[in-house]
Amino acid sequence: MTKHPKSTKLSRRTALIAAGAATVSLLTGCGAADMTKQASPFANAQGAKSVTLSVQSWVGAQSNVAVAQYILEHKLGYRVDTVQVDEVPAWDALSQGRVDAILEDWGHPDQEKRYVEDKKTIARAGDLGVTGHIGWFVPTYLAKQHPDITDWKNLNKYASLFRTAESGGKGQLMDGSPSYVTNDKALVQNLKLNYQVVFAGSEAAQITQMKQFAKQQKPFLTYWYSPQWLFKKVPMTEVKLPPYKDGCDADAAKVACAYPHTPLQKYLNAGFAKSGGKAAAFLKKFKWTTEDQNDVSLMIADEKLSPQDAAKKWVDSHPDVWKRWLT
Repeated sequence: MTKHPKSTKLSRRTALIAAGAATVSLLTGCGAADMTKQASPFANAQGAKSVTLSVQSWVGAQSNVAVAQYILEHKLGYRVDTVQVDEVPAWDALSQGRVDAILEDWGHPDQEKRYVEDKKTIARAGDLGVTGHIGWFVPTYLAKQHPDITDWKNLNKYASLFRTAESGGKGQLMDGSPSYVTNDKALVQNLKLNYQVVFAGSEAAQITQMKQFAKQQKPFLTYWYSPQWLFKKVPMTEVKLPPYKDGCDADAAKVACAYPHTPLQKYLNAGFAKSGGKAAAFLKKFKWTTEDQNDVSLMIADEKLSPQDAAKKWVDSHPDVWKRWLT
C-alpha cells in the first residue's frame, strides 16, 4: 500500500516502495517468472486483444484489478494477464511496456517526473476515485479508555502499553511489509518517541495480528491506511501527528509530520494509452468509490471469495456503475 501524494510513500504504500531490488512475479497459468528477466507475453502485444495489469500486494489494489480484469474479459473480450510487482519497479515495468497499466498509485513524484514528464513513456490515466491516507491508529476501544492517547505528544506516556517481545523494551509501532516505503522510522526518531518499528511482514500478517489483538481487547499502535476493509471489522481511531504541510516530507530523514491525503491515480504505458483501443479507453474511465473498493476487498480478504468471484458479484450488482466505463 505506498501509498500517497508527493511524499516518499507512499509507496505503501510507500505509505500506501519497494526499497531496493524487488522480485516481480508474473502470474500466469504456467507459474511464476521473474519480470526482471522476462516480459509478459501479452503486454504491449502488437494488435492482440490482450492487456497486462500490474497488481500490488495490498487487497485494495487487488480489488481494482479483479474488477477491471473481469470487465475486460467478460464484457470486452480481452485476455488479461496480471503481474505482481512492488511499487517502484512497477513504474519501470510500465515504462518498458512489460505491463500496460497501474490502477492504484499512491504518489511517486520522482517516477512521475522521470517517466511522464521527461521520457513521456507513461501517460496519466486519471483519478481512481479513491482518496488514500496513511496514518497511525489505535483500536477505538483503547481510545475510549484513554482519550488523550490519540495525540502523538502523549504517546511516550503510554509506551509501556504497547511493549512486545519484538520491540526491545520500547513501545511497538506495527508496520506491514518491509517493502512499503514509509516515514515511520524517521517519525519515531524525529518526534523523540520511545517506540520501535516492528514489521509484521505483509499486509495479511499485519491484519492477522490486529484481529488477534482486538479479539483479546489488547492495546496496539499500528501504521495503517484508508481505504481498507478492516476498519469495518476492527474500528480504529487515528493518532494525530504534527499536521501535514506541502513539502514537510521532502527530506525522508527529517520527516516530522503526518502523511498526506492523496487522490489515488492510474497510469498507462504511453504506447498502450494511444493504441490500446477499447481496453485503454475503459481503463481511463474506470473510476469508483472507496465504498465500492472496500466492498470487493471485504469479499476477498474476509469472506474468502476468489478475486474473480468477488469481482463477478460486484459487477452483477452494480451495472449502473460499470456500464458508464464502457460508453
